[in-house]
Amino acid sequence: MSTPQHVSTSPQILRIATPFPLESGAVLPCLDIAYHTYGTLNPAQDNVVWICHALTGNSDAAVWWDGLVGTGRLFDPAGYFIVCANMIGSCYGSSGPTSINPTTGKPYFRTFPQVTTRDMARAHMVLRKALGIEKILVGLGGSMGGQQLLEWAILEPTVFETIVPMATNAQHSPWGIAFNESQRLALEADPTFFEDRLDAGLAGLKAARSIGILSYRNYQTFCKTQAELHNDKLDGFRAASYQIYQGEKLIKRFNAHAYWILSKAMDSHNVGRGRGNAGKALARIQARTLVVGISTDILFPPKEQRFIAEHIPHAEYVEITSPYGHDGFLIEFTTLTDILREFLRIEACV
Repeated sequence: MSTPQHVSTSPQILRIATPFPLESGAVLPCLDIAYHTYGTLNPAQDNVVWICHALTGNSDAAVWWDGLVGTGRLFDPAGYFIVCANMIGSCYGSSGPTSINPTTGKPYFRTFPQVTTRDMARAHMVLRKALGIEKILVGLGGSMGGQQLLEWAILEPTVFETIVPMATNAQHSPWGIAFNESQRLALEADPTFFEDRLDAGLAGLKAARSIGILSYRNYQTFCKTQAELHNDKLDGFRAASYQIYQGEKLIKRFNAHAYWILSKAMDSHNVGRGRGNAGKALARIQARTLVVGISTDILFPPKEQRFIAEHIPHAEYVEITSPYGHDGFLIEFTTLTDILREFLRIEACV
């Protein structure tokens, strides 16, 4: 079914004037949460779908996940009340490095305190309560969105009926942390990164994104999509142009300081912190759970998703095959729709 492309709209902003303590011990003097909603909360309040976005995503899920969210899609606003909130630490409206520090009257930039995926989940909880939502029918999140979802389902085990974490993990791996540190080194190599301005560090961010793309895809992806069509080239290769393109695309929409903060938050992700270990923490989850892995994911390999499924009571695991590696959860809409429709027992539109 073809549908009109969703036109991006500005998010709503929930402003909380009271201090918001962070896991690090720092305190945000106030909290902004940017969010989008689609559809209407029904009288029974049993039609809520909550989506947690990934690293450089935003709250407009109908744009970046338009294969799953929108008119005629699996999650159609005609039947569901769909919520997506921008994670704190980002630059899309929620409190983050580009927000104004009320103490100084200037943007935080590099002085924004460390946040964690647990802090992000707690911010989602604040928004949930403000919206008057008691129960969530389905919670979904891929990559860093899945990390937030797991934290939230542990913090509020009776809120979710079902959760679907995709291409994510219970604790960020040394491999993932190494990729993130390499990207931060790229940011630091740009001397403007240390300047307090919105366009600081863009050259570094461009290089960082190029590094990140290598982890989101894989060898097979590049061979499939960036192979040369002729044998006579000495320079100007398609793969090189693609890396430049991806970096330039990100710097038009994202902030280097936010990238730094969010990569640090991903590094610190560990649901077992303060809870014994990751397995014991996952065992607290009461929601019916489907864990989705991607066979070609080198950043969050399937063993990490199988670990999650093995430790959440009665969880199910499914692995999809995709040539796109980690980014498969953002691309394989047809496969995901079929898998989710069967698991959630949603009838197909006729």
